Amino acid sequence: MSAYRRILAAIDLTQDSQAVAARAREIAGTDHGALQLLHVVEVVPLEPMGDSLTPVMQIDQQLTVRARKQMEKLLLDLGLPPDAGHVESGSVKGEILRYARELDCDLIVLGGRERHGLSILLHRTEDSVLHGAPCDVLAVRVK
Repeated sequence: MSAYRRILAAIDLTQDSQAVAARAREIAGTDHGALQLLHVVEVVPLEPMGDSLTPVMQIDQQLTVRARKQMEKLLLDLGLPPDAGHVESGSVKGEILRYARELDCDLIVLGGRERHGLSILLHRTEDSVLHGAPCDVLAVRVK
């Protein structure tokens, strides 16, 4: 198996992100690879309704600003350079796959949670990325 040279860690900026990013950094360090972290602020499309979209846009902007601050802290905690972290808005699955293609990634690392009951039947980001990825995908088990 060849070494992973370009690794994308998709993180949700919860407490689990530290474990996912640390595992990705470990793999990148072992294989002398380049690591990029990506967080996507999920955008929920709404029908235009005049001035009512203004608060939604402000909330999206606030979420993005807060996510960037969290990303900066995570990068600092992991000892990664500031340009190794990205915050985007849009579809989580779409942005992860777009970044993986643009960066010509060898590996996507993301968190994976155990599912029970009806959640097994629901469409999950991990499944979507796995089936659409142009490269290997590693799911790090998180609680």
